[in-house]
Amino acid sequence: MFKKILIANRGEIALRIIRTCKEMGIKTVAVYSTADKDSLPVRFADEAVCIGPALSSKSYLSIPNIIAAAEITNADAIHPGYGFLSENEKFSRICQESGIKFIGATPEQISGMGDKANAKATMIAAGVPCIPGSVGLLTDLEDALTTAEEIKYPVILKATAGGGGKGMRIVWKAEHMQNAWDSARQEAGAAFGNDGVYMEKFIEEPRHIEIQIAGDQYGNACHLSERGLR
Repeated sequence: MFKKILIANRGEIALRIIRTCKEMGIKTVAVYSTADKDSLPVRFADEAVCIGPALSSKSYLSIPNIIAAAEITNADAIHPGYGFLSENEKFSRICQESGIKFIGATPEQISGMGDKANAKATMIAAGVPCIPGSVGLLTDLEDALTTAEEIKYPVILKATAGGGGKGMRIVWKAEHMQNAWDSARQEAGAAFGNDGVYMEKFIEEPRHIEIQIAGDQYGNACHLSERGLR
């Protein structure tokens, strides 16, 4: 059992983790940017450490700052929540190398599935039918235009490190590609510290079915049924 967990996230996500840790008798460390110094996670955690300015890339996405916070508070584990660094292979590996338990996937698992472009390549290699799109990340605007012509409009640009709809742009015509390309990459870079994007054929009025799977390091796994259907 962990004695102290550092929560590398903010807001409602951090609050949920704090509540669970309190129920389990585990001490918590909240990290916060200067913009979140008066937030609820900072108030309710056992300890709190400022990790940088308001800009996420300088705080919640700063691996050195978060690792330093874990070390000075003697946290034996880091819970990344979701978003931010939760699917960052480098962060998972650095935690491993620093002797801090990363409550999440291993670097190898993240490499294969955490990055969306890599995840799609993994599925294609496994023979799973996938939506037509780019082979891996798009290299530049010209690559985006060429790929869109091949799979036909409308298309959608997606951030490879994305989540929550950030870094996604629907493109209906070639003349709209430049603006979509620039804005998708800018938003992805600011939100995830990674501006890589890939492309897929845009499906209008799709039905979304998502299955959550949980597993541990001992080979045990289970599914949590359907998370959402729309």
